[in-house]
Amino acid sequence: MSAPDLTLYPGGVRIDPEGMSIGGCGLAEVADRFGTPALVVDEGALRERARTYRRAFADLHPDSGVLFATKAFPSASVLAVLAEEGLGLDVASGNELAVAIAAGVDPGRAVLHGNAKTDEEIAFAMSQGIGHIVIDNLDDVGRIRRLAGGVQPVLLRVAVGVEADTHEAMATGGAASKFGVGIDVAGEVIELIRKEPTMRLDGLHAHIGSQIFSLAQFRQEVARLAELGSFPVYDLGGGLAARYTSEDGEAEIGEYAKALVGAAHEFLGEEVRLLVEPGRSMVAPTAVSLYTVVTVKRGRLVHVGVDGGMGDNLEVSLYGQRFQPWVLDRDRPAERCDLVGHHCESGDVLATNVDLATPEVGDRVVIPVTGAYTYTMSNNYNAAFRPPVIFCRDGEAREVVRRETMDDLLARELTIARPGASGSRSAAGGRR
Repeated sequence: MSAPDLTLYPGGVRIDPEGMSIGGCGLAEVADRFGTPALVVDEGALRERARTYRRAFADLHPDSGVLFATKAFPSASVLAVLAEEGLGLDVASGNELAVAIAAGVDPGRAVLHGNAKTDEEIAFAMSQGIGHIVIDNLDDVGRIRRLAGGVQPVLLRVAVGVEADTHEAMATGGAASKFGVGIDVAGEVIELIRKEPTMRLDGLHAHIGSQIFSLAQFRQEVARLAELGSFPVYDLGGGLAARYTSEDGEAEIGEYAKALVGAAHEFLGEEVRLLVEPGRSMVAPTAVSLYTVVTVKRGRLVHVGVDGGMGDNLEVSLYGQRFQPWVLDRDRPAERCDLVGHHCESGDVLATNVDLATPEVGDRVVIPVTGAYTYTMSNNYNAAFRPPVIFCRDGEAREVVRRETMDDLLARELTIARPGASGSRSAAGGRR
């Protein structure tokens, strides 16, 4: 069996005679200690990714800011690390802002998004001193007018009409997008906001989608914003693709920064503040998922069933995302397999038509590039426990988010007796 493609793994990955390690921690030992499924983050790689983003933009345009798109990995532990590395945050709900504040993040370095913000979310954000509220629609204008106790800095989100080359569910900047105001009416909305004494319009925002490889499409985004006049601040969103398999093209942070800053200098000028909001490209490569093989069914297809699945990774079911799993620390002949989850759903698949090292029950399987949106969209399908998050750094593995228990699952049930046991074990899956 050939070795895994280490370019898909976090920077701290190593393979030696004792097996694969990340951040100095052996993954087999991590699986034994914390159980599976588990999401394992290379903390050093996460920090270095943040520094790379900051340097890439600051070197080309000093007046720039990198805001992590919280929705990609809304764990307080992750947000705290990124804030320590100098990043601000893009939050898409009042709850994401509350998590960020709990992590010690300065709300003044955050922007609030959302296409359907409630009174409560806007009021909470303003009470906490949010840096900017991104106006998505005229209802946002009315709510800020009614709720503001002073002058609130705002940005206007514009649907710039760029149809991003990505999965349709990830495209957000087209003419029919639910996000932002159409570029054809944006001028009118700008004039309306400028007349509001409770708002200070600092600039414009746009975001054309996620998992985008074409840098030319980001250039189109900037050019369209320039049609609306000059502003001191431009938030250009995020969207840079992550590389999930060996067949995927490269999407380098440095080239992305050159493309955005180059377009900004050409169309917007050099005396503006630039903000960017990386999410997927920031965290996806910094984490891996660990599973244990529960069953191997050899027939017309080889189905390798593991103890996780769509409960901890919905990317395959929702977007058809391809992943490249590897049987941890095993050197056997390759066998063509479908890696499937344990949930009662035919769509519960983690990878199809992949070569694995003749899998056996009890093997550990690792899937790289799972740092984005897996934690976000984890769920309790079949009453599964959502997995823990493990940080690895300098040879130390620590649990920063614990595995759910049965007590957690029943905590909101008001009409049943609470179990007496701690619920740290389940009948199947999520073993500790």
